Amino acid sequence: MPTRAIRIGTIFIGGGHPVTLQSMCATKTTDFLATAKMCQLLHEYGASLVRVAVDSPQDAAALAKIRDLTDANLSVDLQENYRLAEAVAPFVDKIRYNPGHLHHVEPNVPWTEKVRVLAEIATRYDCALRIGVNCGSLDPTKKRGVAELPPMVRSALEHADFLDSLQFHRFCVSLKGSDPLAVLDANRTFARLRPDVPLHLGVTEAGMPPEGILKSRLALEPLLAEGIGNTLRVSLTVPNTRKTEEVDAGREILRNVKNGTIISPDQWKPDRLNIVSCPSCARVENEKFVELAEAVREATRFAADWPIKIAVMGCRVNGPGETDDADFGLWCGPNRVNLKRGETLLGSFPYDEIVQELINAIRAAHKSGPRTNQSRARSKR
Repeated sequence: MPTRAIRIGTIFIGGGHPVTLQSMCATKTTDFLATAKMCQLLHEYGASLVRVAVDSPQDAAALAKIRDLTDANLSVDLQENYRLAEAVAPFVDKIRYNPGHLHHVEPNVPWTEKVRVLAEIATRYDCALRIGVNCGSLDPTKKRGVAELPPMVRSALEHADFLDSLQFHRFCVSLKGSDPLAVLDANRTFARLRPDVPLHLGVTEAGMPPEGILKSRLALEPLLAEGIGNTLRVSLTVPNTRKTEEVDAGREILRNVKNGTIISPDQWKPDRLNIVSCPSCARVENEKFVELAEAVREATRFAADWPIKIAVMGCRVNGPGETDDADFGLWCGPNRVNLKRGETLLGSFPYDEIVQELINAIRAAHKSGPRTNQSRARSKR
């Protein structure tokens, strides 16, 4: 049974409509000329929807100018500041909010009231909504409790049910994480429980190509082959000038599904070195972030067969959660990079020193060579 169809600008997702491709701008939103140019480029290249980050009133003011300079269907990405929805809604076709981040602003206001505000604004300005659940920034209350459902699924179900109770049905859901198998499981579970809701697919913080494309294929191709998913984004850590590679990767995934050449999830080897890095976007606090991710990949090839997860995160949005969950985390600021081992901060270092500090930390932790899966599991308890 097809999902309900929802309109986003000039396109529809769900309801039997073709799967659409998305991407996101990596320019600073306040640089409205550069951002509008990137929106139009991605639109003409085949992105049916282009996402723009808005964190401040200055970003919102720039968005009004961007709208006049591009034909792209625009989605705005609101993180902590849901109040900005009123300022941006007249200029976009969809608003994405993160349930986990609703708790960061006005903590004494119930999340239901914040979502009610978003739904009212979306209705007034003819916008769709995306409930964008991310494993790196979950609502803390969803990390405990009912064990039968993954926390991401519980959060998405709660918000979908609440929007339905408001008689607002023009929404889709995304359940994203950096683990392809977790993304696969969460989307299958949600689709089984709410087959009526359109799904936006993606593996967040997938990393650099080709590894990032492989991770995306591992989760998205099986889902699409099963009829799950209505729109997708391949999130890659690439420079601004290479953002069209996200669209190319999405086309490859759709082509593979059509041809029946989908990749098997069994090819995922989580017991080897896994570098998680977030996609380039407007929130990256230093443009050296992409170069740093590439440098980490090259410098850690000696540990290719070690069961280590390294997270290289470009900003505050998912940085804390993803680096806490990694064996080693690099959380990038404007001038320095925080180096963590698990949840423990090892220090803050300049960009030109951080890679060597990471190597030193890895070697110090693995003096006797790579740990087994069992010993690694014990150490993370």
